[in-house]
Amino acid sequence: MNKIYYLKTCNTCMRIIKELNLPSEVILQDIKETPITVAQLEDMHKLSHSYEALFSKRAKLYKEMDLKNQSLEELDYKNYILEHYTFLSRPVLIYNNEIFIGNSKKNVAAAKAALHE
Repeated sequence: MNKIYYLKTCNTCMRIIKELNLPSEVILQDIKETPITVAQLEDMHKLSHSYEALFSKRAKLYKEMDLKNQSLEELDYKNYILEHYTFLSRPVLIYNNEIFIGNSKKNVAAAKAALHE
């Protein structure tokens, strides 16, 4: 399934979605309105091979909970992502069984290339 996980209240996500010019078959899921499920997160993990790669260390809660000073395991990253949507690094695009995580210029360029090849 071709899908993008994002927050509609996130200006960066909205800018990237506009920039990507997504094909109509890509389903948009606002993770605040429709939280990601265990199955969806596990699908992301199958493609990324890492919950840590899917985890946002920029999240406000990451700092508030002082998580950087804790030894987090893969299962911890998974549980935090499921616990609160802000822990998912955004946006996450799954397209043709490839995953693009986050908003780095390199990642957005790779996503754009995959979408329009």
